[in-house]
Amino acid sequence: MSSPADSASIEQVRRLARQLDTSIRLPGGFQIGWDAVLGLVPVVGDWAGALLSCYIIWQAVRLGVSREVLLRMVGNVAVESLVGAVPFLGDVFDAAWKANMRNVRLLENHLAAPIATRRASRAWVLGIGVLLVALLALAVTLAVLAVRALASIGAQG
Repeated sequence: MSSPADSASIEQVRRLARQLDTSIRLPGGFQIGWDAVLGLVPVVGDWAGALLSCYIIWQAVRLGVSREVLLRMVGNVAVESLVGAVPFLGDVFDAAWKANMRNVRLLENHLAAPIATRRASRAWVLGIGVLLVALLALAVTLAVLAVRALASIGAQG
């Protein structure tokens, strides 16, 4: 059972996630939060949103969340921050991705079922790792093909 301080921390991160991701209701019922609004300010807004998101991760560390779950939480914020940096489309993605709500859900799931959440997060981290290696291999292959194509054009001219 968690302590009263832990329960207060969990409630605090829930409130923060709601403020950042779902506190503003738009016409049609779609909800965004202050993170999406901050993201409209170039560079500074995205950094401010990521910094606020890190508070939720810090609380998860304090509450003893496993390394795999923490990596997944950091991944959620990284995806939101990186894609969110793209003008306009990134802001739309940021409003839809809701990394903070995802991370609070991961925290709650970990506290309720740590082994299952750790296992699922380990699979997610492994999948992302495989995807990154595949993207790196693709980038290297494309670079080699481009260099060869340029060399062949240079040899002809």
